[in-house]
Amino acid sequence: MRVGLALAILAGMTSTASAGGGFDIVVPNRPGVPIIINGVDASYAVVESAMGLARNESMVPTVYGGRPIDPVPNVGHYYPSLGHMPGYGRLEVEPPANRRLPQPAESYHQSWSAQSAPLPAQSNVPVDPPPVIYAPQFNGPRSGPIPRPPRLRSPQ
Repeated sequence: MRVGLALAILAGMTSTASAGGGFDIVVPNRPGVPIIINGVDASYAVVESAMGLARNESMVPTVYGGRPIDPVPNVGHYYPSLGHMPGYGRLEVEPPANRRLPQPAESYHQSWSAQSAPLPAQSNVPVDPPPVIYAPQFNGPRSGPIPRPPRLRSPQ
């Protein structure tokens, strides 16, 4: 009984590994993001090919019900690498050298400046100065206990 159940499970697992001779329906993971196969939008279409885990060769997949897409991006941007002129924008025309020049513009001058606020007036020594504080002397006699030198330990 157990051997038969084990063989049935083993046969079921190997049959999925050799699958791939039939057709597949393509369902995209994210809505709005197409799945492109050989220039065809294969979203929600049937794809037939001879690819699978049990086959070493692969054939070109055939897409039934897909929509062909435009290989050139029509997004309204100008890509110089495509070799096309931009569809909109300024048309640059070089004027002739002997044309009538416009009148020169009137002169215009404007300047800006910045500076810091003035410093407050310096005051002299205050009328009632604080008492003088003496700093401690470090080279003189020490107050408190004298630290002992460390003891040397003998190896045991």
